[in-house]
Amino acid sequence: MNDEPKRILIIEDDATLLRGLSDNFRDEGFAVATATDGRDGLTKVLDDPPDVVLLDVMLPLLNGYDLCQRVRGAKLDLPIIMLTAKGQEEEIVRGLELGADDYVTKPFGIRELKARVHRLLRQRTEQPCDRVELGDLVLDRVAHVLTRNGAEVPLTTKEYRLLDFFIARANRALTRSEIMNEVWGRSMIVSGRSVDRCVATLRGKIEPEPSRPQFIRTIRDVGYRFELS
Repeated sequence: MNDEPKRILIIEDDATLLRGLSDNFRDEGFAVATATDGRDGLTKVLDDPPDVVLLDVMLPLLNGYDLCQRVRGAKLDLPIIMLTAKGQEEEIVRGLELGADDYVTKPFGIRELKARVHRLLRQRTEQPCDRVELGDLVLDRVAHVLTRNGAEVPLTTKEYRLLDFFIARANRALTRSEIMNEVWGRSMIVSGRSVDRCVATLRGKIEPEPSRPQFIRTIRDVGYRFELS
């Protein structure tokens, strides 16, 4: 069993926030490394990839978008959570489409941030298996069958592909554009409303209370996040 602490790299130029994040994650048992500009942060990621990166968007020398893009260009598949200002939906979408896994908006609650970090790390070590339980539902990813208490819940091809994609990318923020490309295909001309309609019908089949979704959470002006504990 590997008892080594998970390593987190926090790239943030606000000294007060950086200190607070560092202290909290050290208390959580993480080995913490820090950088205060994008150039130093990129060097540290590439030279010794951590288990997870917290990445501020607005950084000196190299901004968070370019850093994220270069990390993904280097084929490093590690969780990146972007720290962004509240209300910057276009910038959030841009970061996600460049390869970030999730984001939190400042000011944020440290408990929420810790939960996001742990979920993404757990997903990296526990990839979705062929049989996934969602409350009283069971998805057989080999047979492409969803059942509730042994009775099949019929899904259209698009609904199944959407659910399977959500599960494969659980706990990550997903833009409508990313969902369209992966579920409908890049050659198909569809709109974000097509995604929303398919999500609505899928919610009606898998959510205990579709009006208060437990699994498929809406991210306003961005897309969706499929949440698994």
